[in-house]
Amino acid sequence: MTDTLADAFVLTPIGHIESDYPDKFGIPRQPGLAGAARATLVLAPPYDDPLAVRGLEAFSHLWLTFVFHRSPERWTPLVRPPRLGGNAKVGVFASRSTHRPNRLGLSLVELEAIDTRGGVRLALRGADLVDGTPVLDLKPYLPWAEAHPEARAGFAPAPPPALPVAFTADAETALAARADGDSLRALIRQVLAQDPRPAYRRGAEDRIYGVRLRDVDVRFRAEAADDGTTALKVVEIVAV
Repeated sequence: MTDTLADAFVLTPIGHIESDYPDKFGIPRQPGLAGAARATLVLAPPYDDPLAVRGLEAFSHLWLTFVFHRSPERWTPLVRPPRLGGNAKVGVFASRSTHRPNRLGLSLVELEAIDTRGGVRLALRGADLVDGTPVLDLKPYLPWAEAHPEARAGFAPAPPPALPVAFTADAETALAARADGDSLRALIRQVLAQDPRPAYRRGAEDRIYGVRLRDVDVRFRAEAADDGTTALKVVEIVAV
């Protein structure tokens, strides 16, 4: 008997993500754009057997297949990519939208360390995954097979332009009081440089936005420079 479209598959997560992103808002839309972002993949029983990751330390990067578990269980044939201003529509399969038929995502992350004391924990960098994300599988990245710089990238031919990010004196004081102040500052810069504001709200410089990173709420606003460009300023960093 041949498979039909009515067939269903049961997928079991092999673990979950602990990350610097408590909420979806502010997460870079692609992996690697915020290298200061810390994440840990915690493998679940029975997949937390150290034998399952033997030899993985020889690879620098991993593919993670995961579930967009915080996205609605619905899909639409047309979506509005932020790179097109949030107005133009493309087919869902011509995008990386979270509103997919099976809510599956694919992320390329850097492997920093493997801890096999009492289970398996993989320390990652550059992840674009919200805290608690279920991971279905991981595979080593092979640059000779999977890197094609000559490939066409459609409506996203290059990384998004990075906005300048500044901090008020109060925000700098809050960072200076933290043991992880330097790494948090770097994370804030990298996240805000991607301009997490909704595309339809850009241009409203008087609005204060808040993005959750680690255990703080980073409050920021847009400011227009004399040359017409936009910068983002962190006005307050509040523990939550």
